[in-house]
Amino acid sequence: MGTAVGGERSVPRYVQIAEEIVQQIRAGVLKPGDMVPSESELVDRYGVSGGTIRKAMVEVRASGLVETRHGKGSIVKDRPPVRLRSSDRFRRSHRQGGKAAYLAESAQSGATAKVSVLYIGPMEAPEDAARRLGVSAGTQVLARRRLYFRNGTPVETATSYLPWDVVKDIPELFAENPGGGGIYARLEDHGHEFAEFVETLQARPASKAEASELALSAGAPVVHLVREARTTEGRVVEVCDTLMAADQFVFEYRIPAAD
Repeated sequence: MGTAVGGERSVPRYVQIAEEIVQQIRAGVLKPGDMVPSESELVDRYGVSGGTIRKAMVEVRASGLVETRHGKGSIVKDRPPVRLRSSDRFRRSHRQGGKAAYLAESAQSGATAKVSVLYIGPMEAPEDAARRLGVSAGTQVLARRRLYFRNGTPVETATSYLPWDVVKDIPELFAENPGGGGIYARLEDHGHEFAEFVETLQARPASKAEASELALSAGAPVVHLVREARTTEGRVVEVCDTLMAADQFVFEYRIPAAD
């Protein structure tokens, strides 16, 4: 790593190369389905060692814009555009209009949305979900696990955990399609009026299994979001554990300045 004039550290050459390749992808010079030039081609182009190029490609893969295929090299992913995840996506007006949050967001961005239900049924509450729901770990809850697609690409997985005493008399919550407005609309139909939704976010690398499920490169960045749905009575009636491909979301939150 070199040092620039004035004592400031210069950007390592492999980082410069990685940034150039990423910019070529974002600008459409390298299009979805195109192969990234091979290591030998990049060595010739930039006049650096193979080690420098390999380090650069680690950075490029971390961007989530390419995937590596054994024996073939790196290919530019066909990823849909980033969509906004805003703090008003749980507005009651959306539910009353018959749209669940994900479908409302996708419609606003002009994308084609699809939800694949992976599991609905009883489950022992994991420790973190149980704590948030105010029950003991291992208590039976209803779990709803989904995989969300945007323009045919998987972008998000989510598992909702709901207290059994709340859901046992709401048959729609056991169906793949709970009806217009989603599970929050059905809960409100049965007297569980929402006061707020509290979300906790953490960015981290995807595990091997998570990367496979979301069609990401190994170690690509993901956002782990956990949401609590709280009623006007102060009870958490749903905990939603969500994992999102980080390159597919921009988060926007409206924060009141007044008390």
